[in-house]
Amino acid sequence: MPSDPVPAKVPGARSQWQTLKDLLPHLWPADRPDLRRRVVLAMVCLFAAKGAIVVVPLLYKQAVDALTLTGAAGGPPPEIVVPVFIILAYGAARVFSLSFQELRDFFFAKVGQRAIRQVALGTFKHLHGLSLQFHLDRQTGGLSRVIERGTKAIDTLLSFALFSILPTFVELGFSVAILWALYGIEVAAITLVTVSSYIVYTYRVTEWRLQLRREMNESDQQANTRAIDSLINYETVKYFANEAHEAARYDVGLRAYETAATASKTSLSILNIGQAAIIAAGVTALMLLSAMRVAEGTMTAGDFVAVNAYMMQLAQPLNFFGFVYREVKQSLVDMETMFQLLKVDTQVKDSPSAPDLHLQGGRIEFKNVHFAYDSERQILRGIDFAVPPGHSVAVVGPSGAGKSTLSRLLFRFYDVTEGRIEIDGQDLREITQASLRRAIGIVPQDTVLFNDTIGYNIAYGNPTVGPAEVERAADLAHIGSFVRGLPKGLESLVGERGLKLSGGEKQRVAIARTILKAPAILLFDEATSALDTQTEREIQANLREVSRGRTTLVIAHRLSTVVEADEILVLEAGQIVERGRHADLLAAGGVYAAMWQRQQEAEKGPAEDSVHSPV
Repeated sequence: MPSDPVPAKVPGARSQWQTLKDLLPHLWPADRPDLRRRVVLAMVCLFAAKGAIVVVPLLYKQAVDALTLTGAAGGPPPEIVVPVFIILAYGAARVFSLSFQELRDFFFAKVGQRAIRQVALGTFKHLHGLSLQFHLDRQTGGLSRVIERGTKAIDTLLSFALFSILPTFVELGFSVAILWALYGIEVAAITLVTVSSYIVYTYRVTEWRLQLRREMNESDQQANTRAIDSLINYETVKYFANEAHEAARYDVGLRAYETAATASKTSLSILNIGQAAIIAAGVTALMLLSAMRVAEGTMTAGDFVAVNAYMMQLAQPLNFFGFVYREVKQSLVDMETMFQLLKVDTQVKDSPSAPDLHLQGGRIEFKNVHFAYDSERQILRGIDFAVPPGHSVAVVGPSGAGKSTLSRLLFRFYDVTEGRIEIDGQDLREITQASLRRAIGIVPQDTVLFNDTIGYNIAYGNPTVGPAEVERAADLAHIGSFVRGLPKGLESLVGERGLKLSGGEKQRVAIARTILKAPAILLFDEATSALDTQTEREIQANLREVSRGRTTLVIAHRLSTVVEADEILVLEAGQIVERGRHADLLAAGGVYAAMWQRQQEAEKGPAEDSVHSPV
């Protein structure tokens, strides 16, 4: 087993532009011209919506002027000469603006949802493609929160940034241009200063708040990870009566989150007060300037109303812009870690031209294999052995000798530091990992089951089979009668990590799914070491049936389980110190014989020479 593994390297903080750059290909997919057309149509609708809304104050002005002039001229009653056309145009402009906004969302909805799905799926696939070392160094609860927040952040970013920030700037540009053309540079200047001050203030305060948001996220992730870890290890907590200890550890994360969240809420109030003050100052300045011009006779009452209508119309998206900007910045923070995961390098890779494994019997060979999890501790030193097709080889030795490392190298969770591992003469580094793992079946010491049904867990060995094949595999693994005795049979849930089943039942489920996989090579990694003697004997009989005629590598601690192996390798400090059959090794009186004697004395029972081996 690895000791003090080197943490997987995660790239450092990335710029927000880089995060956006990673997202853009999903919004403009090269292989989907239909989605590109949707993006173009959505943008056309966006500009059309803003074009319609910016003429509303002008129509409002004309209506006010028409009514004011009618009353001033002492003409007929207003109800007779109401500017119906202008009012209808005013209403139509608002309807058109809203309709184009809805059409914009209609066209873009499929693009946005596909982008979210593609990024989430890509991250999930990438995590499965990363090395075992990465997952040993990371906590699953933290990773799940990263993906959850990241995908939600994409939805927020698309909802707000693309169709809120951009339209706001389009509307601001249109409005400022109209105000300058109709009312001069003073009105346009006040508008620009107000908008610029608002944006600068929002930017600076939000940047400050981002650090608070990061601290809040880290505290939330830490608390959530501790909670999940504690609940998964529920029984261990109960064994040691450490509920109070776990609550205290969880509260450390909650307290940190409380502090960061309080600071975040306080800073939000500061931001909102400043934004309101800037908008109020701009509106007041425009009203004073317009009122003086009306008094001078250079502007009409309709112009006064129009200028204020423009500013109030701009104030609405500006206020919304403040909220949107905060949400977008926070979304970028949440997306940052998820996209960092996508940049983590896959340590064990297939070469682009790697062929599939071509099985010709399943001969395994370790040739002068050296391996180290890190440069400071060598695990394996010059391992040489072969397992001929249809034969069995057992590897025994004390804890820390490197036995389980052999299984990890055989599955190519790691690449050897030096030497070669071959199957039927093919170097594992030169074939695809998928084909390699399809050829090997494993029954591990700790069988971890999915929180699903017994049938699902058995069928996991070959998800394409039907219920009949699953039942047959269960019978071959001698768990069929147990399953049929359950109220829901194969549909019975096994619980988190299979906690509703006993150790022997879980092992039989593992055997059943290995039977369904029908591999050419079998690996038993301490498959019965955690079981009681009677259950171990029953499981050993099952394993012996499964392994008949297959190339089998057995990693064991209990020597009584390997006495019938074709060859036994004794591993010590990463080296093979003895090899041979059981009787020969006992006769040699070396390391194996001493281990055998100690285990026999520890068990304080009859010698287990008669115990059948799975091989």
